[in-house]
Amino acid sequence: MGGVLTGLRVVDMGHFVAVPSAGAVLADWGAEVLKVEPLSGESQRGIDAVAKALKMPGTAVNWRFEVHNRNKRSLAVDLVKPLGRALVYKLVERSDVFMSNYEPTSLKRLKVDYPVLKRINPRLVYAMLTGYGTRGPAKEERGFDFTAAWARSGIQYLLAESDGPPPQQRGGMMDRTVGMHMVAGILAALLHREKTGRGQKLEFCLYHSAVWTLAADLQVTLGGQAVLKQDRTKAVNPLVNTYRTKDGRWLQLAMLQSDLQWPGFCRAIESPELETDPRFASMEARAQNCEDLIRILDQIFAMLSLRKWEERLREHKCIYARIQTPDEVINDPQAIANNFFAEIEHPVTGRTKLVTTPVRFLRNPASVKIAAPEVGQHTEEVLVELGYTWDDIARLKDERVIL
Repeated sequence: MGGVLTGLRVVDMGHFVAVPSAGAVLADWGAEVLKVEPLSGESQRGIDAVAKALKMPGTAVNWRFEVHNRNKRSLAVDLVKPLGRALVYKLVERSDVFMSNYEPTSLKRLKVDYPVLKRINPRLVYAMLTGYGTRGPAKEERGFDFTAAWARSGIQYLLAESDGPPPQQRGGMMDRTVGMHMVAGILAALLHREKTGRGQKLEFCLYHSAVWTLAADLQVTLGGQAVLKQDRTKAVNPLVNTYRTKDGRWLQLAMLQSDLQWPGFCRAIESPELETDPRFASMEARAQNCEDLIRILDQIFAMLSLRKWEERLREHKCIYARIQTPDEVINDPQAIANNFFAEIEHPVTGRTKLVTTPVRFLRNPASVKIAAPEVGQHTEEVLVELGYTWDDIARLKDERVIL
């Protein structure tokens, strides 16, 4: 049985993470995704080049590239040359979606901007991602998720502890967020096309996606209230906070309905006297005396190991989680039971696990079938499908239009 998007053809002219991650989701869900990249390969292919040159452990494969480009076929073509553009135009004629995060000026210069491709295929859904949007004073600024999303949106500022330095994000974290936004927008546009027969252009930007991600805090700001930085020693709800255990591990509590959960929590920490202590007997009282309560809880949590606390908190139905390391995540029985990872046969590493996309289709399951392609691995195959003869292909190679 095919995936839910079987029969959909997508031209993915993305680089780095955001657009390729959207392409990976569509491919996992059954779409045929053709990765169009320069003869030298797209930018993310070389991002681990230094580590690989230094022969650091685990760098035989660029895993960051792998996770965003599995299940795709690669077509390497020089779009500067007219024959290269003609090739992509043929591809667009029979495709449903074109997506790219190249700069708008580059797309126009290469003659693959929306007005050009719309004439070739009026039913095309054209999805374009920028750093800051297509209007306004920053419209031509280059932006990565570190800058356009993490820094400028307010996320980095608000996640800093009190007067501490702004925290760095993990690479591509916000890119994958906007990638899912792109998937949603593309599918909505395809549904609209089914009703009207018309394609359209979609615009996405890293900055706006990040602002939406931080919408709860920004909406409070729009309402005229101050949003404060985090400081775990002054958390107004001490039951939504982090605590260190005897063995040096950390727990995250998340009991937002603290009045409802306060009695059970006091039983879990075996401190019944706190339940009726007037300083802590209500949500308002705990907020007013949060620093005192957090100091008490810090001492209590430091008395037992993480495992012991997990047993107690689970028994009393408290909402909590251990703060896990990446190694713990990939070995977490809960993640494994719910198929967070899929195993494929990789040409370099053999049986290899990759992270799966976070939507579970029960009738048409998503699947990870093949590893990310080498540069231009499927160029000849795709050209034959488009009707090119082997003589045509040989001439295109001779003229360095394709690999």
